[in-house]
Amino acid sequence: MKPSNSANTSVKAKITVTVAKTAGFCFGVDRAVKMVYNEVSKGTPTVTLGEIIHNADVVADLESKGVRVVSSPTEVHSGETVVIRSHGTGSVAYRYLEENGIPYADGTCPFVRRIQNIAAKKSSKDCQVVIIGDEGHPEVQGIAGHCKNEAVILPNADALDEYLKTFFEKHKKTVAIMPQTTYNINSWLKCKAVAESYSGIETFDTICSTTRERQDEARRLAEDSDVMIVVGGKKSANTKRLFDICSAECGHCFLVENANELKMLKMPSGFSYKGDIRIGITAGASTPAHIIKEVKNQMSEKIIMDEDFNFEEAIDASFKKIYTGNRVKGIVTEIHNNEISVDVGTKHTGYVSLDNLTDDPNLKPADIVKIGDEIDLIVLKVNDAEGTVQLSKKKVDAQKDFDDMVKAKEDGTILEGVVTNVVKGGVLALSKGIKVFIPTSQATMRRDEKLEDLVKKTVRFKVIEADEVKHKALGSIKSVLIEEKNAAKAKFWETAAVGDVFKGEVKSITSYGAFVDLGGIDGMVHISELSWDRIKHPSEVVSVGDVLEVYIKDLDKDAGRISLGYKKDEDNPWTKFLAEYSAGDAVTGKVVSITPFGAFVQIIPGIDGLVHISQISDKRVTNVKDVLSVGDEVTAKITDIDAEKQRISMSIKELIKEGAVDDAADDESAE
Repeated sequence: MKPSNSANTSVKAKITVTVAKTAGFCFGVDRAVKMVYNEVSKGTPTVTLGEIIHNADVVADLESKGVRVVSSPTEVHSGETVVIRSHGTGSVAYRYLEENGIPYADGTCPFVRRIQNIAAKKSSKDCQVVIIGDEGHPEVQGIAGHCKNEAVILPNADALDEYLKTFFEKHKKTVAIMPQTTYNINSWLKCKAVAESYSGIETFDTICSTTRERQDEARRLAEDSDVMIVVGGKKSANTKRLFDICSAECGHCFLVENANELKMLKMPSGFSYKGDIRIGITAGASTPAHIIKEVKNQMSEKIIMDEDFNFEEAIDASFKKIYTGNRVKGIVTEIHNNEISVDVGTKHTGYVSLDNLTDDPNLKPADIVKIGDEIDLIVLKVNDAEGTVQLSKKKVDAQKDFDDMVKAKEDGTILEGVVTNVVKGGVLALSKGIKVFIPTSQATMRRDEKLEDLVKKTVRFKVIEADEVKHKALGSIKSVLIEEKNAAKAKFWETAAVGDVFKGEVKSITSYGAFVDLGGIDGMVHISELSWDRIKHPSEVVSVGDVLEVYIKDLDKDAGRISLGYKKDEDNPWTKFLAEYSAGDAVTGKVVSITPFGAFVQIIPGIDGLVHISQISDKRVTNVKDVLSVGDEVTAKITDIDAEKQRISMSIKELIKEGAVDDAADDESAE
């Protein structure tokens, strides 16, 4: 029902508030969120690969419980468990997690997993995959990340029609079209109609059933409501689509993230009712039940407070006053090359120029914000005549970020930043828009480490000085590394035991062994433990940076020494030798070394037998080198095996004798 536009008079109105039954968490979102809280309850250091859902309140609550949000698996720290968000992720992320042994829980919605599997299967058959949805949405990016070949992402039926016209002129292969799970149902039907006008196309109905039900109910509720409230995150695709659907059916539709935003609603001019007012409330799949309840209760409280409640007057009364220097919140509505437009909750149109967004000359507005983002701003200039207001994000960020920097110094909080360049006396790291100087003495653990190796890397540091007047900060990477190393050492010595297996990176190599990082503490693999073969230097087997699977052979807690083993028993050449050879066997091998008392002959790699000088020939030998040289190939008989002492005795002489006996026997037979 559309509202009438009669004169604006305060009337005694009966107001009803109806909440959609399908509003709130869907199965997939609920499952993913519970996974994170489950890891937190176990005390597991937890990160989510992207925001677990598009809801600022849920994300903030998880952050308060120590859950970090990372954009890539490469940002995961040792000991952390990753939870993949309900939107899913690409195959590259899974491969990285598994190859690096990073534990993870997969919160991908089953409906999203289905479309990922379809896309992967079709792509592997040289079929062109077309995804209908929002190119910037993580679900869409994740689906595309499962395709063998590059997927095409299109927003609507018009774009699809234009693409197919060109595609079939150049290619002969088939096309598989599928919408993201939260796509608008009516818009998808238009896409299917376009697809049906072409041959060689498969379409897949991958919008999840919960989305269909939610959108259908929202449409019906909006038709029967005078005012419609859609509750959900500004970044949530399914919430935005609900808002679009409801806006088409109800003239007064509002999108809010939580109950606090109700007072910021801006009604169109001419809004007035005579009689009853019906308010409908629905919510996106990523909106917790408690937020929906708070919105309903606040609407109800307004009704109870004043029997003569006039919705327009209540809204008008909440209009924010805006003035130069005022700090306000704005919702990004448009993004251009040199500025963005924002809604600041007043009748003004807000503008933020590029130079008031960032100091980075390499960034464009689209690199900094997205449509729907809520950002903090400071008012620079108000023009009531033109209805515009000039704002700055940069000033807010600078002050807020430096306040955080000061607080980090006071609390001893560890911050992250990217090293931008090496300067005189140290390096500069950019952390939340603030340049932090890190002196050479505080940049690395050892003096021989090059500062240039830190450039473009993300580092963790502590603030050791913060000048609030000059807005200058001094940091220390070294203090964090020392703390982490000490913590790792303490944890290691609490739990380590002989026989424990670790995967670690080779940090350095000496002539006598290799030092392996076990996670903040180093152990040494002696040269004799690197290979069953004889080696002259550890570098013949390992290099710095190699990841080895090692085990603890011995621990000396008092001295802080850890002896590691690397070679495996199953690779022991003695095991192979004893299984394949026995005393009395004749073997052929190369002479590998010569001593005054005999020659060593290699039977198999890693196993040598000694041919004593007295066993080299049936004639007297006074100097081994007169008869044999290193590299000679000889045949000798194994005469004795001492497995306990790992010694093998061999004889060429005995074979010569046996050959002579055989020859004599042959001669007698011939006579």
